[in-house]
Amino acid sequence: MGKQTIRAFTLTLFPLFLIFYVCAPPKNEIVAKPNSRTYTAAIDEKTREVLNIFEQISAIPRCSKREKKMSKWLVNWAQKHGFKVSADKIGNVVIKVPATNGYETAPKVVFQGHMDMVCDKIPESNHDFRKDPIRIIYDGDWLKADNTTLGADNGLGMALCLALAIDKTVNHPPLEILFTVQEESGLIGAKSLDPGFVEGKILLNIDSEEEGVFTIGSAGGILTLTYLPVTTHTPAKDQTVYRLRIDGLQGGHSGMDINKKRGNANKILARTLEALKTSSQISLISVKGGTKANAIPREAEAILACDPTQFLNLKKLIAPLEQTLRGEFAHTATSPSIHFSQMKPKDFPGSLFIQQDTDKVINLLLALPDGVAEMSADIEERVETSNNIGIVGLKNTALFVISLQRGAKKSKLREFSKKIEAIASQCGGKTKKLDEFPAWEPNTRSWLLKRCKIVYGKVFEKEPRVTIVHGGLECSVIGSKFDDMDMISLGPTIKDAHSPDEKVYIPSIDRVWRFLAAFLASYGN
Repeated sequence: MGKQTIRAFTLTLFPLFLIFYVCAPPKNEIVAKPNSRTYTAAIDEKTREVLNIFEQISAIPRCSKREKKMSKWLVNWAQKHGFKVSADKIGNVVIKVPATNGYETAPKVVFQGHMDMVCDKIPESNHDFRKDPIRIIYDGDWLKADNTTLGADNGLGMALCLALAIDKTVNHPPLEILFTVQEESGLIGAKSLDPGFVEGKILLNIDSEEEGVFTIGSAGGILTLTYLPVTTHTPAKDQTVYRLRIDGLQGGHSGMDINKKRGNANKILARTLEALKTSSQISLISVKGGTKANAIPREAEAILACDPTQFLNLKKLIAPLEQTLRGEFAHTATSPSIHFSQMKPKDFPGSLFIQQDTDKVINLLLALPDGVAEMSADIEERVETSNNIGIVGLKNTALFVISLQRGAKKSKLREFSKKIEAIASQCGGKTKKLDEFPAWEPNTRSWLLKRCKIVYGKVFEKEPRVTIVHGGLECSVIGSKFDDMDMISLGPTIKDAHSPDEKVYIPSIDRVWRFLAAFLASYGN
């Protein structure tokens, strides 16, 4: 087989390989261990009931695409409590809870959430998401995890639904509690739902992250793979190799936090490489950064080679650049750091990119858009389109970049996606759409919204806020599968989801509970 044929064959199969590489489940299943916990806040009885269930959920590993144990646990939980339960082939579960006395003729209400979580941790953590339970920390009014994502998105929503289902003091219509899989991987579980899996036409999605806010619409998204072939050569035996690392960034949710200008480690890495390249000739060996397409990356690194006589000159560039960056991100909770150090010969990782391809890689990472691209002309302070360069890496002599574009309007989103394709082409790369999900179009005349606003006003003597979010919600897919489904999304207050800083405001759990209990009881009036 000739070299050109091999290259063509590699580029044809590479996107398929990458999907498997990013999404493949682990080979072994390992039993989870119990959580440890430290209470430091006074917690009311109902909130404690919810948190007890959340701790049980948190003891089960459930990274996206690895929810098999979680799905099985839900089935067992439902059977233990005498509820009818069904699971489909992909692992989605629906639990059917009979109405309480006097509510038998009320319309069925669907509670909906997702089983999976974004699994991320700080570099120093030895947590193994395949087997270890999430270690929960109670810190005053806040709930967080021990240097990992907490998984309150959406484990806490699950816990609220299950606690309501078994509470004998809550009067309610017939309930269908629907939990999906692989939400964080592109709403895959929702896309796989059979239209007959649930029967109710009133759906409350418990996956929003600000108490007192009702969400009635969300952005659509396109998951894009950009790949750029690189040519390498064997370095000289006396080649000196260096590691350039970016860390210390805050990260966050690529939809909800994209407008907060927290900094993307992959973009800062490209910016730093450009500064080094301007001062001296460098040759890349590898680049990598980020772990999830829907999380703003906090760390990235490059391995490179340069003339050893230039090391000190390059080192001098780091401190002023780092200071500049810290000034730019002074508004964030943490500050970016740049580390540049020589590697030991035994750690030499591979072949050098030819100089032309080193330049192409840096130029591509610099040119690809990241962050907010356009604000809405219709709704004040609302993001219209954005992009998150979530994952960068090297595989099979090609650079790959996985990015997630979000947009409220399909036409704008497609235009933005074409822009990324054009940029990649100019740098000698190609793009492939890995996934796409629709926007959830708001229904301001919703009867469910009207009822929710009335109930909330009676319970808390104030109006809730109604909004449309830039993140993706499963309501967009569910609404396209189930005709005439009236939907709303709500939830307790969660900060910094999709990052190890994720935390929950504990008092908000009780407020969501009180609203949901009153909402269900309203069908008896």
